Amino acid sequence: MNDAPARRAPLEMSGAEFRRVGHDLVDRIAGLMDWLHDTSHPVTRAEGPAVIRRLLGTGPLPREGAPAGELVDAAATLLFDHSLFNGHPRFWGYITSPAAPIGILGDLLASAVNPNVGAYDLSPVATEIERQTVRWIAELIGYPAGCGGILVSGGNMANFVGFLAARKAKIPWDVRAAGGADPRARRIRIYCSSETHTWINKAADLFGLGHGSLVKIPAGADQRMSADALRAAIESDRKNGLIPIMVVGAAGTVSTGATDPLAAIAALCSEHDLWFHVDGAYGGFAACLPEASGDLKALARADSVAVDPHKWLYAPLEAGCALVRNGQALIDAFSYHPEYYRFDEHADEGAINFYELGPQNSRGFRALKVWLALRQAGRAGYEAMIRDDCALAADLYRSLGKYPAIEPLSCNLSITTFRYAPAELGTNEEYLNRVNTEILARLQSGGRVYPSNALVNGKYAIRACIVNFRTTREDVTVLPELVVQTGKEVAQVITPG
Repeated sequence: MNDAPARRAPLEMSGAEFRRVGHDLVDRIAGLMDWLHDTSHPVTRAEGPAVIRRLLGTGPLPREGAPAGELVDAAATLLFDHSLFNGHPRFWGYITSPAAPIGILGDLLASAVNPNVGAYDLSPVATEIERQTVRWIAELIGYPAGCGGILVSGGNMANFVGFLAARKAKIPWDVRAAGGADPRARRIRIYCSSETHTWINKAADLFGLGHGSLVKIPAGADQRMSADALRAAIESDRKNGLIPIMVVGAAGTVSTGATDPLAAIAALCSEHDLWFHVDGAYGGFAACLPEASGDLKALARADSVAVDPHKWLYAPLEAGCALVRNGQALIDAFSYHPEYYRFDEHADEGAINFYELGPQNSRGFRALKVWLALRQAGRAGYEAMIRDDCALAADLYRSLGKYPAIEPLSCNLSITTFRYAPAELGTNEEYLNRVNTEILARLQSGGRVYPSNALVNGKYAIRACIVNFRTTREDVTVLPELVVQTGKEVAQVITPG
């Protein structure tokens, strides 16, 4: 007879307790959603670290535990009272969207089952849902639906996946074996715009090629890469014995939303046998619009594309997606078969093991929240929401003409940039940049709106990026009026001297 006491794990909860705690939390989250629609509530309280640390306390890890219900309720209060809310209708900073409610529920459901989407045998339904999600994302943006692809954490990782696929496919030695130790490593060339996000610097650093391998083509006044300058750089490097392998084009730069001349870049890459990668983390999804530009639609010609569902598909963080035209390129770049991985039972049915297609082995079920939202909204729903975001940014840009104190700077996709520059402040750029820097700081800490910044042709700009299905025309009309009001206050305390 076994007299050992029954095991009681402190983290376990009965179904009844989970139901009670969970229902209470769902009620509070539903209340938050109602709260977010009331724009009298601040986007943020702009509290500093000292305030938050006092709330959390400085004591050691508790020796004994506490009831789950109390902890969840207290955590909800902390988050609801002391966060910056990217779900607020007047949050237009950076490129972070509100979380689609169905995505919130999808994350809960995914966590409940907790599949490891690294191998089919560990996650049969989850694997097939991710596979279908990748195909639907490709279809949505006009990319070949038979491509390879994988969901990752975000834009950096999605671009890294394309970068590594290109490195393996185009470097003329066994880069997975020799890495940067081959003598030719220092002669590799990768081309991108001067407006390219810093992921490219991280990639060159992390993956053994170094910053010296990067050739940054100056962007023009329109923030787009010059195809002529790109051609000249490639041809010059070839004549000098260097090894061009890849061009990175942008479908929506992070600062201004500009799209590089992707059609011309695609033709150049075809002519010179280079890998063509498109960073579409922000703007790639706008290719779904029938009225999208020819350059935006030319991302369909790329060898690889990065897009972020947690940007313009409004998925909760984290969700990025890498698409690669030839799926075998992902296996060539990432696959290993150690003895302790035996996941070939369904190989004859074409089962996917996602650990072979990207950098992670253990992988969460990111696809569920994206898959559910794609099914809820459909293509037509996403076209409407993305089109509305772009229209609101264009409305904002047009409205700036009513304010003599404001200088409009750019409007691309759903990003509008401008600055406070009344004639009486003069033309000293350093002074105007200081004034606009302070205006933005006051706007962000004030909590009524939350734009961010950009540097446009040397001018410090206030930047409104609208990837927010809660934003209305009434919301955007508030911004220029606040800028003018705040600008007058700032100009009284910051003088040219």
